[in-house]
Amino acid sequence: MNYLHLMSPGWEKALSNYLSEPYLASLAAFVERERSMGVSVFPPKDLVFNALQTTPFEEVKVVIVGQDPYHSPGQAHGLCFSVPKGVPSPPSLQNIYKEINQDLGLPIPTHGCLTSWAKQGVLLLNATLTVRQGEPMSHHGKGWEIFTDAIISAVAGKESPVIFVLWGKSAQQKCAKLAVEDPQKKHFVLKAPHPSPLSAHQGFFGCGHFSKINSILVQNNQKPIDWRIVEQ
Repeated sequence: MNYLHLMSPGWEKALSNYLSEPYLASLAAFVERERSMGVSVFPPKDLVFNALQTTPFEEVKVVIVGQDPYHSPGQAHGLCFSVPKGVPSPPSLQNIYKEINQDLGLPIPTHGCLTSWAKQGVLLLNATLTVRQGEPMSHHGKGWEIFTDAIISAVAGKESPVIFVLWGKSAQQKCAKLAVEDPQKKHFVLKAPHPSPLSAHQGFFGCGHFSKINSILVQNNQKPIDWRIVEQ
């Protein structure tokens, strides 16, 4: 894939056994063909691997698993649930902020950019890394899921404990192999319904995941996450 250089060196090393797989060339060709045909594909090419660039492999402490990039103009920037500053926070992110407010007493942020989390070791990973404008799941089944499975497997192979945060059935199914990949159970898995307005009231609200994450990190002699979103 001709933009693999956009991920950090640690990821290239961690994924070295996967980067020569034939499906990656087909996947890259598919995405490039979409763009060359004038199709609006999100996120922009230089942000497809934003999660792997912003959160180096060796610094991953938490993994939050999303599904598809946002498919409206200006929203997707390569971090699941996140939008660039100046873009209104989508409903699921608004509910995430409400849960943080209830869980930790932090104020509701005025923007939806989660880069500060990613820089602290929170890998914000979508299962599919590109999408057509206005067509959710349009790049599903083209190979991204295989690649992101490899990312999850690489993280599961880390020696230090990692917290996997799985909101909704899609994320939970995505990481169903963790029990096999982590036989010593050194990692932690937190599950709850998706923060979408359709399911947030079915157990996402009140899950307390943000305080639980920090409690686990402290217990394992790791620095807790500052969940505040800088207002600037």
